[in-house]
Amino acid sequence: MSKENRDYLELTYRSINCFADDGKLDVNELESLVEIALKDGVIDDNEKRVLRNIIDRLTDEELTSEMVAKIHQLRTDLDI
Repeated sequence: MSKENRDYLELTYRSINCFADDGKLDVNELESLVEIALKDGVIDDNEKRVLRNIIDRLTDEELTSEMVAKIHQLRTDLDI
Protein backbone atom coordinates (compact mmCIF):
# COMPACT_ATOMS: atom_id res chain seq x y z
CA MET A 1 0.00 0.00 0.00
CA SER A 2 1.45 3.38 -0.99
CA LYS A 3 1.72 6.18 1.52
CA GLU A 4 -0.40 9.23 0.70
CA ASN A 5 1.55 12.39 0.06
CA ARG A 6 0.53 14.91 2.70
CA ASP A 7 2.48 17.89 1.36
CA TYR A 8 -0.84 19.52 0.55
CA LEU A 9 -1.38 19.96 4.31
CA GLU A 10 1.90 21.86 4.61
CA LEU A 11 0.94 23.84 1.53
CA THR A 12 -2.38 24.82 3.10
CA TYR A 13 -0.73 25.79 6.39
CA ARG A 14 1.97 27.86 4.69
CA SER A 15 -0.58 29.65 2.52
CA ILE A 16 -2.38 30.80 5.66
CA ASN A 17 0.91 32.24 6.93
CA CYS A 18 1.54 34.01 3.63
CA PHE A 19 -1.84 35.72 3.74
CA ALA A 20 -1.62 36.44 7.46
CA ASP A 21 1.42 38.71 7.32
CA ASP A 22 -0.17 41.46 5.19
CA GLY A 23 -3.43 39.96 3.95
CA LYS A 24 -2.08 39.50 0.43
CA LEU A 25 -0.13 36.98 -1.57
CA ASP A 26 2.76 38.15 -3.73
CA VAL A 27 4.69 36.37 -6.46
CA ASN A 28 7.54 35.32 -4.16
CA GLU A 29 5.10 33.80 -1.69
CA LEU A 30 3.28 31.97 -4.50
CA GLU A 31 6.59 30.62 -5.76
CA SER A 32 7.46 29.37 -2.27
CA LEU A 33 4.13 27.54 -2.13
CA VAL A 34 4.81 25.92 -5.50
CA GLU A 35 8.23 24.83 -4.22
CA ILE A 36 6.52 23.00 -1.36
CA ALA A 37 4.26 21.22 -3.83
CA LEU A 38 7.23 20.30 -6.02
CA LYS A 39 9.56 19.12 -3.28
CA ASP A 40 8.86 15.48 -4.14
CA GLY A 41 9.11 16.22 -7.87
CA VAL A 42 5.39 15.88 -8.61
CA ILE A 43 2.35 18.03 -7.98
CA ASP A 44 -0.42 15.60 -7.09
CA ASP A 45 -4.17 16.20 -7.32
CA ASN A 46 -4.46 17.42 -3.71
CA GLU A 47 -1.65 19.93 -4.19
CA LYS A 48 -3.20 21.14 -7.45
CA ARG A 49 -6.54 21.56 -5.69
CA VAL A 50 -4.96 23.63 -2.91
CA LEU A 51 -3.00 25.78 -5.36
CA ARG A 52 -6.11 26.37 -7.50
CA ASN A 53 -8.07 27.39 -4.39
CA ILE A 54 -5.33 29.84 -3.43
CA ILE A 55 -5.20 31.34 -6.92
CA ASP A 56 -9.00 31.57 -7.14
CA ARG A 57 -9.08 33.65 -3.95
CA LEU A 58 -6.63 36.30 -5.12
CA THR A 59 -8.01 39.82 -5.24
CA ASP A 60 -7.64 42.36 -8.05
CA GLU A 61 -5.07 44.15 -5.90
CA GLU A 62 -2.90 41.02 -5.81
CA LEU A 63 -3.21 40.36 -9.54
CA THR A 64 -0.29 42.44 -10.70
CA SER A 65 1.07 41.83 -14.19
CA GLU A 66 3.86 39.75 -12.61
CA MET A 67 1.34 37.65 -10.66
CA VAL A 68 -0.89 37.14 -13.72
CA ALA A 69 2.15 35.96 -15.72
CA LYS A 70 3.14 33.54 -12.93
CA ILE A 71 -0.38 32.14 -12.71
CA HIS A 72 -0.49 31.68 -16.48
CA GLN A 73 2.87 29.86 -16.32
CA LEU A 74 1.63 27.57 -13.53
CA ARG A 75 -1.58 26.76 -15.36
CA THR A 76 0.33 26.02 -18.55
CA ASP A 77 3.37 24.17 -17.18
CA LEU A 78 1.84 22.38 -14.20
CA ASP A 79 -1.80 22.08 -15.26
CA ILE A 80 -3.02 23.90 -12.18
